[in-house]
Amino acid sequence: MVSDVHGNARDLAGAGAGADALICLGDLVLFLDYADHARGIFPELFGEANADRLVELRTARRFEEARELGASLWSTVGGDRTALIEKAVRKQYAEMFAAFPTPTYATYGNVDMPTLWPEYAEPGTTVLDGERVEIGGWTFGFVGGGLRTPMRTPYEISDEEYAAKIEAVGEVDVLCTHIPPEVPELVYDTVARRFERGSRALLDAIRRTRPRYSLFGHVHQPLVRRMRIGATECVNVGHFAGSGKPWALEW
Repeated sequence: MVSDVHGNARDLAGAGAGADALICLGDLVLFLDYADHARGIFPELFGEANADRLVELRTARRFEEARELGASLWSTVGGDRTALIEKAVRKQYAEMFAAFPTPTYATYGNVDMPTLWPEYAEPGTTVLDGERVEIGGWTFGFVGGGLRTPMRTPYEISDEEYAAKIEAVGEVDVLCTHIPPEVPELVYDTVARRFERGSRALLDAIRRTRPRYSLFGHVHQPLVRRMRIGATECVNVGHFAGSGKPWALEW
C-alpha cells in the first residue's frame, strides 16, 4: 500500500516487491514539495524563491494572497497555463505509471488529474473510484479524490458527490480512500499545523458497515497514524514521497 507518491518514481518501482499486488491511494503528481522547495512543477516554472514565498503564505493560511501571487506569476509566463501544467503532469505520469508493477490497483488523490490516467494506465493497472474489486478473497472498495478546500487542488469534489461514491462502494472488507475519515487525530498535520479535510460520509460508513480496515493517506504527518473505530482498524499508510516505504497488509 502506498499513498502520496508525489513524484517518487524511484522508490515506487520497488514498492511492490514480494507482494501479491500494489495498491496506490493517489497523489502521484508533485506540484510543490513543502520539504524541498526546489522540487515540483511550481519551482520548475517560477523558481525556488517564489516557491518559498508560496509555502510561507499557504502555511500561514493566507490563501487569498497565495492565489494573488500565483496569478501574478502566471501573467509573466508565455503560453497557455492549462497546457503548461498538463505537459508537466504528463511527464510525471509517464514515469509514475511505468513504475507500477502488475497487478496494481489505484485511485486518485486530490492533486491528480483523472482525465489523463486512461492514457498512462497499462493493462496491469486497474483504476477504481467508487468501485469494488476482489483481491485474495477479500473485497476492496476504492474512493478517490478530496473534498473542496481553499487550496483548490485539481480533484476536489463536493461532499455530496463524495458521499455518493462511498455509498456506491457499500460493504467491503477493506475501504481504500485517499482522504481519511473526519476524526481530529487522523486529519491534523503536525508539521503544517492545520486540520486537513476528512470525510464525514466515510466516518459514517465505517461505523455503519464495519470494514476490517479503512486505509488512506493525504495527511503527511498525522497526529495519529493508526486507530480503531469500532471493529475497524484505520491506518494512514504513509507519506510515500518522504519515506519511500510501502505499508504491508497481510491476511
